[in-house]
Amino acid sequence: MSGTALQSSTEGLAALLARPVDGSARARARLHLLDWLGCVAGGKASAVWPVAAAEPDLLTRAALLGNVLEMDDVDRLGRLHPGPVVWPAALSAARETGASFDALLDGAVRGYEAMIRLGRALDDHHYAHWHPTATAGHFGAAAAAASIFGLDEERTVWALGHAGSLAGGLWQVRHEPAAMTKAVHVAQAALAGLWHARLARAGAAGPRFILEGPQGMFAAMCRTPLPEALVDAGGWRIAEVSFKPWGACRHAHPTIDAALKLPPGALAEGPIMVESYGDALAFCDQAVPRTSGEAKFSLQHAVAVVAVRGRPMLADFEPAAIVDPAIAAVRARVICRSAPGFDTAYPAHFGARVLAGGAAAEVRDAWGDPEAPLDAAGHAAKLRRLLAWGGLPPEEAEAAEAAASVDALLALLVRWL
Repeated sequence: MSGTALQSSTEGLAALLARPVDGSARARARLHLLDWLGCVAGGKASAVWPVAAAEPDLLTRAALLGNVLEMDDVDRLGRLHPGPVVWPAALSAARETGASFDALLDGAVRGYEAMIRLGRALDDHHYAHWHPTATAGHFGAAAAAASIFGLDEERTVWALGHAGSLAGGLWQVRHEPAAMTKAVHVAQAALAGLWHARLARAGAAGPRFILEGPQGMFAAMCRTPLPEALVDAGGWRIAEVSFKPWGACRHAHPTIDAALKLPPGALAEGPIMVESYGDALAFCDQAVPRTSGEAKFSLQHAVAVVAVRGRPMLADFEPAAIVDPAIAAVRARVICRSAPGFDTAYPAHFGARVLAGGAAAEVRDAWGDPEAPLDAAGHAAKLRRLLAWGGLPPEEAEAAEAAASVDALLALLVRWL
C-alpha cells in the first residue's frame, strides 16, 4: 500500500477488512440490523426524540436514537456498542451510492470488525475516561462506509487515519443526568466516520500511524494498549457481539438475570447483597436514581424492579417506577460490592451474584451473550416490544423482518421517523 517496509496497525487492520464476507456473517449482520431498527423505533419514546426530530436528515435522526434506550448490541471485550454507530453510517453510504443489500451487510460486518478490534485494543485507563462507543466508533463507521464506497486498502487506511485523529467522547456525560451528550457521541461517531471515508475517497490522505505513533491515539488515550487485538486471528467479530434483552446498562444485566433466578419470595424482606465486577459498580452503583438515565445505570433499581414487578420492562426505568414507594423501599435494602471471581473473569464474562432471603443465585454470562444466546423467538419479541414502545403498529415488525433492500429499509425509517 505505501511502498514502506514498516506496516502500521491501520494497514494491518485494513488488510483484514478486505477479506470476503461469508454468508454466516451476513446472516448475523441481518440480526443486528433488525435489533438496531427496533432500538431506533423505541427511541421515539425517549426525551431525545424532539431533538432528533428537528434534524433534517433521516439517518441523522436514526443515529441519535439508536442508543438511548440502552438496548443496543454490545461487545464485552471492547466494552462498546457497535450497532448504533455502524448502521447509520452504512445505510448513509448505501443510500449515497445505490448499493445492494449484500453490500450494505458486508460493509456493516467490516464496520463491526474495525470498531470491535480497536475497542479491544484500548485499555482500562481509556475506558475510565473515554466512551469507547464514541472513540472506536469513528473507526467502525469509517470502515463500513469505506467498504460500501469500494475503497481500496490504501484509502481505507486514510479513512481510519482521519478517524483516529478526530475520535473523542468523554465519560463526564455520565455524571450530569440532564445531558443528552451520550446520544450525541454515538451520532457524531457515525456521521464523522462517514465523512472520513468520503474524504479518503476524494483523495484526502490520512496518517498511517495514527494509533501507535508518538502522538497517536494510544499515546494520548491509553497506558497499556493491546495492539495485537487489531490483527489477531479469528473469524468475523460480529459473531461475538451480545444482544440486550433489558432496557438498562449492560453492566446491570447479570444482576437482573441473577435476581430473576432466585426462588419466589427471596427478595421480599431483609438485606439484599449484589456481588459483581468493579466496572459494574463504577458505572451502576446508584442507590437513589433520580432520572430514567440514572435508573438504567442502577444495580439497586434493577434488583428492586425484579423484586416488585418481575421481568423488567421498559416502563420500569421511567419516572413513575423510580418514585414507586415499593420499588424505592427495596432499593434501600440493596448493598453492592465487587467480588474477585467476577473481576477476574471480566470483561470476557459479565457475571453477578445476588444473595437474599437465605438464597443465592449467580450468572457467569448475561442473557444475550453468545454463551447464553437469545433465540429466534427472543429476537422477534424484542423487536415487537421496541416498536410498540415507540408507538408503531405490530405490522411494522413484519415489514422490518421482510425488508431485503436498502430502499425498503429507508422506506421503513421514513414511515417511522
